[in-house]
Amino acid sequence: MAEAEILVVGGGAIGGTTAALLAGRAGRVAVLEANAEHAARMRDPGLLLDDLGTERRVRLEAHADPGELDGPFDFALVTVKAPHLEAALAPLVERRLARAYVSLGNGLVQERVARLVGEENLVIGTVEWGATNLGPGRLARTTRAPFVIGEPDGRVRERTERLAAALGTAFEVRLTNNIRGQVWTKLLVNSTFSGLGAVSGLLYREVVASPAGMAAALALWREGWEVGRAQGLRLERFVGVPAGEIAAGGRRGEEAVREVMRHVGATKASMLQDLERGLKTEVDVINGAVVEKGREHGVPTPLNERVLELVRKMERGGGSPSPGALDELADLAGRTL
Repeated sequence: MAEAEILVVGGGAIGGTTAALLAGRAGRVAVLEANAEHAARMRDPGLLLDDLGTERRVRLEAHADPGELDGPFDFALVTVKAPHLEAALAPLVERRLARAYVSLGNGLVQERVARLVGEENLVIGTVEWGATNLGPGRLARTTRAPFVIGEPDGRVRERTERLAAALGTAFEVRLTNNIRGQVWTKLLVNSTFSGLGAVSGLLYREVVASPAGMAAALALWREGWEVGRAQGLRLERFVGVPAGEIAAGGRRGEEAVREVMRHVGATKASMLQDLERGLKTEVDVINGAVVEKGREHGVPTPLNERVLELVRKMERGGGSPSPGALDELADLAGRTL
């Protein structure tokens, strides 16, 4: 057993699943979850986890009040969504409850986390697998893929290796010296497939099953890829597929997308899950981040801008996810080529 004391900050789809799979393997594992009902059910009768089709119940140490926690923990795995970062992390930092904070959220949230916890206390990671929140006390892991972790400066430290060993008791883990390039690559995944999943109401694989969905996906990915290149980033592979293969478009790009879907096609977009619950999404730090960085570097991003507009409108109650959005975005892609 790779011993480490781990606090999972956020017991939703990713955080709760992570905690359940690490429990009993990586030393002490605790969850800080703002939803008191969800936290209570994690304790008793235990989280009901559907892990790739196999159900089991896992009793977890779960708290809704950070004042109940005793630490310090070796690592705080930060999985809460962008709008809730400050509320979740400020009490932990004030009480010095973690020695290192691991940013695992979607989008460009790493700098925000660093400002809250201190750059020297930050480790950055991405989550390539998917999970779904089925309601209080119920989660499902829908795809199998690795964690990727690294230090902001690219060095591998003892704490990074220790974190990898702890996560590796239950997951595949990759260490990288190019975590910023990895984060942008994951942003392409989220801005493309989560963005299209949110506006269409479809799973990742369902999005690209139609010609319109595939065309929109290739165009969105290409936009984000160009913005990444304009920043001088070295983009990485996602589930073994080089980012440039999808950016190439055409038959080559379609084949690359199908290979990605072989690994993560069953994923239900986190932004779609938020829309279905009437919650604010993370579109501002996902598609909005591509738009913002595109403007900074003079790269047009019309499809990301439209996805941003559509999701924001849905957040305000103006419409709901529909597969018809894929046709609109494919038409836009055709007009902007």
